[in-house]
Amino acid sequence: MHSRFARWLIVMACLALVAAACGDDEEPAATTAAPATTAAPATTAAPTTTAAPAEEPMEEDDHDHEEEEMEEEEPMMMGPTGPGLLDVDNSEVGGMSWDEIVAAADGGRVNWFMWGGSATINAYVNEWVGAELKSRFNIDLNQVRVTDTVNVVDTVLSETEAGEYTSGSVDMIWINGENFRTMVQGGLLLCGYWDLLPSFQNVDMTDGTLLFDFGTPVEECETPWNKAQSAVFYNSALLPDPPADMDALLAQACANPGTFTYPAPPDFTGSVFVRHVFYNEANKILPGGYGDLLVPFDQALYDTVAEATWQTLNDLEPCLWREGSTYPVDQPALEVLYSNSEVTHFLAYGPAAAGSKVDSGVFPESTRTYGLASGQIGNTNFVAIPYNSPNKAAALVTADFLLSLDAQLQKAYPDVWGQINVLNVESQSHFADVPRHPSVVDPGDISGLPELRGDWVPIIEEGWRANVAEQ
Repeated sequence: MHSRFARWLIVMACLALVAAACGDDEEPAATTAAPATTAAPATTAAPTTTAAPAEEPMEEDDHDHEEEEMEEEEPMMMGPTGPGLLDVDNSEVGGMSWDEIVAAADGGRVNWFMWGGSATINAYVNEWVGAELKSRFNIDLNQVRVTDTVNVVDTVLSETEAGEYTSGSVDMIWINGENFRTMVQGGLLLCGYWDLLPSFQNVDMTDGTLLFDFGTPVEECETPWNKAQSAVFYNSALLPDPPADMDALLAQACANPGTFTYPAPPDFTGSVFVRHVFYNEANKILPGGYGDLLVPFDQALYDTVAEATWQTLNDLEPCLWREGSTYPVDQPALEVLYSNSEVTHFLAYGPAAAGSKVDSGVFPESTRTYGLASGQIGNTNFVAIPYNSPNKAAALVTADFLLSLDAQLQKAYPDVWGQINVLNVESQSHFADVPRHPSVVDPGDISGLPELRGDWVPIIEEGWRANVAEQ
C-alpha cells in the first residue's frame, strides 16, 4: 500500500513539472506505464487524449489573432484528460437522460473485476446477472476474477501513469475499504451519479454504512451492492457447545489444539478476524473500548492496543491448526479445512453462504452459524466505476440493475446466494417469502460492530505480518 502511494506521488510530481514546463493550457504528457498487476481483457477503447506538441513563439499580432480564432472554435468533447474524481456531468454521458444512457449502453461490454473465490457468487454473476443484462439491455458482462482487489487498483494506477485517461481496461470493480480509499485519494473514480440511477429509490438511505465506507465518505463515487456481516461457522456435530464470545473462542482453541485457524492477512477473512481480536483487546484497555478506535488513524491508540493484540495472537499461534506453522492463504482454503473436518469452526463474512454450501454438499449438514456475544464486524460493499472506463453508459446500467428489486431478490434466496440486501423498509415487503436456511443465523440475532476507518486496516495487517507471522 505504501509503495503504491509513493509511486503515485512521484507520478503526480512529474505531471506537475511537465505541465509547468509546457504552459498552463497544455495537458500533461503521458508517462511510461508500469506493468499492470492484473491481466485484463481487451476492450473497445476510445482514443487516448495526448498532449499537443509545443508551438513556435508567435508575434504579438499573430497571438491576438489566434485568441480570436480560439473563441470561435467548437467546445471540446467531454472526457477525462487526466486523473481526478470525474463528475458524471463532465463525462462522456454528461447531460444524458437515463433513457439516453440505456440506449448508449445497448451493445456495450462491461469488464467487471471482482473477487472470484466463491463458486456461488460466480454462478449468480454469470448465470443470472449476465444473462439478464444481455436479454434486457443487450450488455455483455465479462466477469474478470481476481484474488485481491488491490491488483485492480494497481491496474487503474498503471493505466493512468501511461496516460490512458479514456481507454482503461476496467469498467467496474467490486470494492470497499482501503481499496476504495486509495482510489478516492488517487482521483481514479467516476462520481455523482446516484440521482441518475432509477433503482436508488429502493435504497435505505438512512443506513450510515452506505454513506461512509470504512470511514471514507462515499460521496456518490461507488454504488452499494450487499451488506456483509461476519459470523462464526461451526460443525455442531463436532462442536456442540460453540464459544460464546471472543475470549471464549480463544480459550476454546487452546483447550482443543488444532481445531481452529484463520487465513493470513491481508486476506479479508483473516484481516477481519485480527480486527475482532484488536477490538477485544481495546475493550479491556481503552476507556471507551473499541469505540475509541473509530477515528482517523491514531498512532498512540494503535501502539497501545497493538501490543496486547500481538501478544494474544502469538499466544494463540501454537494452538492453531498445524500449530500455527502455516496459515490458510484465503477463505476458500480455510473452507476446505472445514469441509474435511480438520477445523471445527471459523470466523468469516457471509453466514448466508453456509446454506448453499450445505445444499451443494460442500459443508456438512450439521453446519450452523451464529454471532459472538462480544459482537461481529459488518459493513457494506459496493461497485465502483473507474474514471477511465470507456464503457461508462453500460457500467452505469449494470450498477443500477444490481440494485434493482429483481437482482436483490434473486440473490436473497439461500439456494442462489442468500445475501443481505441494502434496500429500504418499503422494499422489504418483496422479501417476505424468501426462506432462511436452517444453517443460517437470523441477521437480527447478530450484534453488529462497525468497521474501522480504512487507514487503520493496512497498518494492522502489516503489524500482524511483522509481529506475528514473522516471529
